[in-house]
Amino acid sequence: MSAVHNLGVKSVRELVSAEEWQLRVDLAATYRLVAHYGWDDMIFTHISVRIPGPEHHFLINPYGLLFNEITASSLVKIDLDGNVVMESPYAVNPAGFTIHSAIHAARDDAQCVIHLHTDDGSAVAAQGHGLMALTQHAMIIGGDLAYHDYEGIALDLGERERLVADIGSRNCVLLRNHGTLTMGKTCADAFIRMYYLERACTMQVRALSAGQDKISLPNQGVPEHTATQAKMGFDGPVGRLAWPGLLRQLDREDTSYRD
Repeated sequence: MSAVHNLGVKSVRELVSAEEWQLRVDLAATYRLVAHYGWDDMIFTHISVRIPGPEHHFLINPYGLLFNEITASSLVKIDLDGNVVMESPYAVNPAGFTIHSAIHAARDDAQCVIHLHTDDGSAVAAQGHGLMALTQHAMIIGGDLAYHDYEGIALDLGERERLVADIGSRNCVLLRNHGTLTMGKTCADAFIRMYYLERACTMQVRALSAGQDKISLPNQGVPEHTATQAKMGFDGPVGRLAWPGLLRQLDREDTSYRD
């Protein structure tokens, strides 16, 4: 029996457009991939996808489901005011709404937004120097990285303006004392950025475990050169190459995310 039926969620495939259904499948796959890599935080943190159209409706996780339980049909559709616009047995996390509605309202190019609370991502977000240019992974995303200071649990809608201002046009964010955030034109783009950001944070935590005086820094100008080399790869090419393989991996384990 599929996860949809196990959870008492009816399929919405026949109730939405083909375009929305594909976005639902991709978003559900992104949740499952985050769980696969061990980046989930029980039922907390959020990934969202904006549905094309003037309404700026977006899909987000049903509050109460683990990431490895989320399916295309169980995703909740809400508007920029947090109202559920398609019948669902689930509510949404208010903090998730605050962060994701801010970005979806301000950035039409940010169709998918991923926010995590991983151990290593949160650890680097709590370090005063932030992400250092210690590894190729860090240098690849370094030129696309923003920072936003912690203001408490994201329940204050007034924070949205400050968050958007701090992010600007960048696509990777360290939320100080909080976690990581990435965005992209597709789920694939946002996920690949998060993969690099999270790997870079893990590598930094391990490198610094030997002491900061033991690390080797790249030559002057190399981080900037590496960031320039990598810039165009994240807007499509890398995602298109990696995403099909990631979906095949999920399908070998459990196809219920497609329900």
